[in-house]
Amino acid sequence: MAPDRPVPRLRWLLPALLALAWLALGAFAGPFAGKLSEVASNDGSAFLPSTAESTEVNDLRAAFDDTGATPAIVVAERPGGLTGADQAYLESAAAALAALEFNAGPPIPPQFSAETPPEAAELVVLIDTASEDGAVEEIRTVLEDGRPDGLDVLVTGQAALGADLGEAFAGVDGLLLLVAAAVVAVILVLVYRSPLLPLLVLLSCGFALAAASAAVYALADAGAIDLNGQSQGILFILVFGAATDYALLLVARFREELTAGSDRFTAVRRALRATIEPIAASAGTVILGVLCLLFSQLESNRGLGPVAAIGIGAAFLSAVTFLPAVLALCGRAAFWPRRVAPGKGAGRSRLWSSVAGLVARRPRVVWATTAAGLVVAAGFMLQLKADGTRQTDVFLTEVDSVAGQEVLAEHFPAGSGAPAVVVANADALDAVLAATEVDGVAEAAPKTDPSGAVLEADGLVLIEAVLMDAPDSDAAMDTVERLRDSVHAVDGADAKVGGATAIQLDTLETSERDRAVIIPIVLAVILAVLMLLLRSILAPLLLTATVVLSFGATMGVSALVFNHLFGFPGADPTVVLFGFVFLVALGIDYNIFLMTRVREESARLGTRAGTLRGLVATGGVITSAGVVLAATFSALAVLPILFLAQIAFVVAFGVLLDTVIVRSLLVPALTFDVGRAVWWPSRLARSKALTPLRPPE
Repeated sequence: MAPDRPVPRLRWLLPALLALAWLALGAFAGPFAGKLSEVASNDGSAFLPSTAESTEVNDLRAAFDDTGATPAIVVAERPGGLTGADQAYLESAAAALAALEFNAGPPIPPQFSAETPPEAAELVVLIDTASEDGAVEEIRTVLEDGRPDGLDVLVTGQAALGADLGEAFAGVDGLLLLVAAAVVAVILVLVYRSPLLPLLVLLSCGFALAAASAAVYALADAGAIDLNGQSQGILFILVFGAATDYALLLVARFREELTAGSDRFTAVRRALRATIEPIAASAGTVILGVLCLLFSQLESNRGLGPVAAIGIGAAFLSAVTFLPAVLALCGRAAFWPRRVAPGKGAGRSRLWSSVAGLVARRPRVVWATTAAGLVVAAGFMLQLKADGTRQTDVFLTEVDSVAGQEVLAEHFPAGSGAPAVVVANADALDAVLAATEVDGVAEAAPKTDPSGAVLEADGLVLIEAVLMDAPDSDAAMDTVERLRDSVHAVDGADAKVGGATAIQLDTLETSERDRAVIIPIVLAVILAVLMLLLRSILAPLLLTATVVLSFGATMGVSALVFNHLFGFPGADPTVVLFGFVFLVALGIDYNIFLMTRVREESARLGTRAGTLRGLVATGGVITSAGVVLAATFSALAVLPILFLAQIAFVVAFGVLLDTVIVRSLLVPALTFDVGRAVWWPSRLARSKALTPLRPPE
């Protein structure tokens, strides 16, 4: 290995100070990655806008309760009929549960199913929302004491669903981080075949995550942003993926400079100067793309915007400060045991030279064929079922709350534990009660005090309508729509319908609105960034069109996979929205990496030769970056949540499609075929090649 030349001692000072500063920051901020769950909330009702009808009802119903309460439903079942011992156990369990500190009121006594003899019983426990943490687990522990053999006892309802969801997200802090780091480490070792360089890149990722976590924790703790489990998981993945991508680009250029004969400090300076524009443009594009989520009316979506932007910003800062510093300190030793000597390894990749040769020989055939294939795949997007799923379908593993809901639906009106709530003017009570008699409502009654008198608060009454169907089902949402139409029609009642089903319905409608509004904004923002970066109009239009086509093809393939391979029950509208934001913002990154190098080479060689040289020079590093990002997003699938598994597949497949097909074939072939006109209206569109076009080296 050729040693780096001796250098003045002061040239070590700035890199050493930068490295020490990041070490200090990592030591301070590192613990915050494990503390984010403390400031995260997975309560769906808190994410709706204040103008949503269910939110208004939530605010109004507080006047009818001495304290906020979330129902947990205990359901017991014995096929063939409950025994006397079962009934005695249920009475004892009700008394034990009534003694627990988190009760918002006395448990509703056991209610038995209509079979003779009854085969099931339900018991409703009202949990004080201020003491909700750990309450469901405590209920389940109490119910195990003295449970007769053969009696199935499960806890379901909103409280249990929330507890099981929180348990599913518990792996964000540990398992997800471990899997993401392991995946990145394995890929980096395969790419670099060096033990030290992957460690330096992982340190860069870790410091970026620490800085981002500390910032997000402070903002969420202060109430400035909303954080939930899915945003937390996406933050971890984005930071690891983006920081690694930026590192791959910088390290590849650093190695180029070393093989050209530069010393370590000059090589770092030149590499950073050459890559800072595409890395900054990439980070800026993703940041602006995710910040478009601020236009969402759902707080969960709006909260992800700044969370993801902070993560990308931290990844950028780490990649352009800490990583150059340690590369300058390590020099050629970073690549050990591989030798990086002047002139060694400067040759072109045979694979990417072959790809460039194909593009040069048949550009129109290449781009027309790849575009046609993407169009065919995009046609299957019409099969994507992205109109929402049941709340119980969000789990990919068996949980008690879902099993309990199924038992409850078999023996009782499925909505008994989570009734629809109607708030109306008191003088219209009788008319509103009559209006609640719609298909799908089992029974409706006003809330009363212990004496049986109808409760009134500020001239309003509250009516609870028990639904026949499970509260998270499509049938229940249809019932709520009919119920709203019916009670809204009562003159002078000012009736509003809320409750768990109404929250889900309003969330679905808001998600569909967000999708229609935000997607065009993201496209406009990214198009503007590309025009500024490439100083062109035509090239950004072509690049944006290719990324949109890639997104359509990805969603088409996803529809086939979700429907026929995985058998998913459907998808939330936010899967399409998040998929679009991430795929367009991240997919355009690789086009930025490619086209900034193509523009650089085109200024010397002309557009066609510059396209081929740019493709060969960036092919390996961009493909590696795409594989890393796809692999890190795939790590989201370790969390047993339907939404995250779908996002993991959509982004991972879409990034690979964009990297392997769009950036490697479609974009270079289009650019080559269009020629220098692709840079219109910049001066580069009028310049001629300075060297004759020849096959890539």
